[in-house]
Amino acid sequence: MEDCIRHRAINRAAFFEVEILDLKSKTQLCFLDKVEPNATIAEIKNLFHKSYPKWHPSRQALKLHPEGKALKDDDVLEDLPVGTTATMFFQDLGPQLGWTIVFLAECIGPLFIYLLFYYRIPYIYTQEYNYTTSPYKVVKLACFGHTFHYMKKLLETIFIHHFSQGTLALNTMMLNCLYYWGFAAWQAYYINHPLYTPPSYGNRQIYPALLMFLLCETGNFFIHKALNCISCNGSRPTEIPYPTKNPLTWLFFFVSCPNYTYEVGAWLSFAVMTQCVPVAVFAFIGFVQMTIWARRKHKAYIQEFQDYPELRTAIIPLFL
Repeated sequence: MEDCIRHRAINRAAFFEVEILDLKSKTQLCFLDKVEPNATIAEIKNLFHKSYPKWHPSRQALKLHPEGKALKDDDVLEDLPVGTTATMFFQDLGPQLGWTIVFLAECIGPLFIYLLFYYRIPYIYTQEYNYTTSPYKVVKLACFGHTFHYMKKLLETIFIHHFSQGTLALNTMMLNCLYYWGFAAWQAYYINHPLYTPPSYGNRQIYPALLMFLLCETGNFFIHKALNCISCNGSRPTEIPYPTKNPLTWLFFFVSCPNYTYEVGAWLSFAVMTQCVPVAVFAFIGFVQMTIWARRKHKAYIQEFQDYPELRTAIIPLFL
């Protein structure tokens, strides 16, 4: 009798039971028996996927509470605040797309939208300006800069960036495209408008800003190239990124995310060069969003590595 009780206790400790409920209706969708204690959320998603093939793991969000945060794929079952019978709530994230497709869609749109305004196709401005060009050199330089920026991002997406298996919901990608495409159209409309006037200080404002823009774009490229050499476990880095012999990577001495620092610098330079309010608004919103991303990344580095350089800040050297 004692052996039988001891055997049942061992079985209870050796395996978990996972009940998965629908987030909205709270009805049971799946009951997983004999789940290993060291099973990850990713493995539980795969088990759930076998019962419901229409819900790929990439579109699943599992939560311990209906209004709580989604569990991470690398969370381990026995480390969660649950008993041997764990109840999880399933949320359908909707159709998902890979990050490569997301980045391509976000970049191709602004690239071509801007050129439509630059070449003044019909129905944008009045008919007398159809297919005409601006007499101002800054307009041509702005077109070159904008095209260069998004062409660089496209080439980096194809040849440099290494994306994890993570995905983005289709609805979110559409909102992102609306943001980037809409701002590209807003900027292009004013910069290529027949009534557009050059910056107040002329060449003294245009060329230094253009030089800073190109410097930031080049620095951003070399930072991405350096990050490409960092080994990762999925989306999590397994080593601290450090500067290389290239001086444009020395910003790593001071910030955790110099790619964002250079990106903000490029758009601020573009705003000064064109003296255009829509560009300045885009640069400001981008700075706020990239600061959020940078601080999150900076915090993750500190938690991941005990010997992480103390001098580094998130995005602005010695400040933020």
